[in-house]
Amino acid sequence: MSEHVKDAGHVKDTAHAASAAYPLGLRLAGRRVVVLGGGQVAQRRLPALIAAGADILLVSPSATPSVEAMAEAGELRWERRGYRDGDFAAAWYALISTDDPEVNAAASAEAEARRVWCVRSDDAEAASAWTPATGRSEGVTVAVLTGRDPRRSAAVRDAIIEGLRDGTLPAPHHRARTTGVALVGGGPGDPDLITVRGRRLLAEADVVIADRLGPRDLLDELPPHVEVIDAAKIPYGRFMAQEAINAALIEHARAGKAVVRLKGGDPFVFGRGMEEAAALAEQGIPCTVVPGISSSISVPGAVGIPVTHRGVAQEFTVVSGHVAPDDERSTVDWAALAKLRGTLVVLMGVENSGAIAAALVRAGRPADTPVAVVQEGTTAAQRRVDATLGTLGETVTAEGVRPPAVIVIGDVVALGSGTSR
Repeated sequence: MSEHVKDAGHVKDTAHAASAAYPLGLRLAGRRVVVLGGGQVAQRRLPALIAAGADILLVSPSATPSVEAMAEAGELRWERRGYRDGDFAAAWYALISTDDPEVNAAASAEAEARRVWCVRSDDAEAASAWTPATGRSEGVTVAVLTGRDPRRSAAVRDAIIEGLRDGTLPAPHHRARTTGVALVGGGPGDPDLITVRGRRLLAEADVVIADRLGPRDLLDELPPHVEVIDAAKIPYGRFMAQEAINAALIEHARAGKAVVRLKGGDPFVFGRGMEEAAALAEQGIPCTVVPGISSSISVPGAVGIPVTHRGVAQEFTVVSGHVAPDDERSTVDWAALAKLRGTLVVLMGVENSGAIAAALVRAGRPADTPVAVVQEGTTAAQRRVDATLGTLGETVTAEGVRPPAVIVIGDVVALGSGTSR
């Protein structure tokens, strides 16, 4: 049975009170925080205290290399000694994490006597404060306490932060938000490979203008009120398609909408993202660029091919293959590329694969150089076709390879033979 105590006409359950906590956010900027012990606990807790702007005094005869680096960088003051009575005289907050229980008990007693909030890593019940599991997402700090179950605290914290970041936890802004356009790189196709920031901006969008190669599965998750526009179907009349897309971005942004331009891969890797950013800047419309994972590295990786590997390839080159080597519009120096010893990654090159291979062979790249063609990489329809430079064109035709596909040329192809994610 719990011990009950009368206090000012109320009955307190001290057993329950001992396991309860009153949540509070401490503003420690410029205020003294004393940390006893320079081990792993301090290493985990110090970055948040530094980020809070605390005036940190570390008292410990030794410290981990990471903690020592913080001291050398001037992020805290380190006194290389053991605890002494009086160390908490000017403190607002204390973290006690030495490996000596007697020292911890003495320091905890001083903190209690001086009314300094004190966390103890060795005995939470003897402390006057507990450290919650914390996380941050776009200006929101989440702190979770579950009593004596820190693993559950961390799990709950992670679930909340993930929901805030990917938009699955509804938390709309109730203050005025900044409208404009976000150029979001959607990654190579797998919806799980978009960045957390990109996914959050999608969840907050009023209008999404999407490319065919963007992660289409994410569009099904959008709320019904979001207007989704297929960029390929924007009518452009006397305008070029890209000019029409730019005009649509400007129109919706000027209407006060939060607009996301969802592109495949990265907006600035053969994505014409800079053209859109420049058009928005010319009109004074705020533009945020959210990088995406380029298919040039993620698709080879999805089938086990590293674009670089020690002793095999110390460089890789990414090139567009949408214009044939013998086309007068081509600006690619295929002869120079043939002389490189590293990996060559060709995007948008399926239609011209035979001509590209022939140009490389003519310029001196061996015909037996391994080649892999990865169609619809990272998606459920992913498949890999292997060839050599000498057989690439006929293999692509015989296997019926269709865009989108990434062509990887070089010795690294043999390293990932038959491997997939």
